[in-house]
Amino acid sequence: MTLFPLFLKLDGKRCLVVGAGAVAAEKIAALLHCDARVVVVAPQAAPVVESLSDAGRIEWRQRRFEPNDLSGACIAIAATSDRDVNRSIFEEASRRSILVNAVDDPPLCDFFCASIVERGDLQIAISTAGKSPALAQRLRREIDAQLPPGLGQWLDDLGSLRREILSAMPAGEPRKALLHRLAGRELCTAEDCPARIDALREAQAGAAHEETAQ
Repeated sequence: MTLFPLFLKLDGKRCLVVGAGAVAAEKIAALLHCDARVVVVAPQAAPVVESLSDAGRIEWRQRRFEPNDLSGACIAIAATSDRDVNRSIFEEASRRSILVNAVDDPPLCDFFCASIVERGDLQIAISTAGKSPALAQRLRREIDAQLPPGLGQWLDDLGSLRREILSAMPAGEPRKALLHRLAGRELCTAEDCPARIDALREAQAGAAHEETAQ
């Protein structure tokens, strides 16, 4: 089985979580981190899930799962302790073409939740296709320990300079090569940042050369 890796925008999208125990609470927190609109279905809930409901951060339907709970859902997570219930969620979601993850049950999963290393907008996702979440977590810790804390801010600076270069320099191999070189250099937002000055000077020169060639 070969998985297709992607990063999914869930901002404002309805995501269903069935179950409200400790494992479900982790999934709920991850979805809220992505600004998803989370609906939880479970007869009882862990205190942290109850608190999220009381604060209005999630919608908690305090009962057992019903097929119509899937209506309008972008994705679904089955996190109950009953495999038969999880299977029924998976089968109903499949009929509705809704992607579902049944926690700790790879055969009942359309997707897997990766272990994530984050530095601002930089995300590194690690998946073992459900074979060993513990290994994914170990690798996440190892990678996390190697990445500098300021990498997220550096990425913001790089993104800002990239936009400047795209507007100042025509498309082509010289621009592509410049952007790749910048990905390996120190950058900052200051106007007198040497790397920024050199990059913009090169972009302006490239634009001037393009105009002359025309």
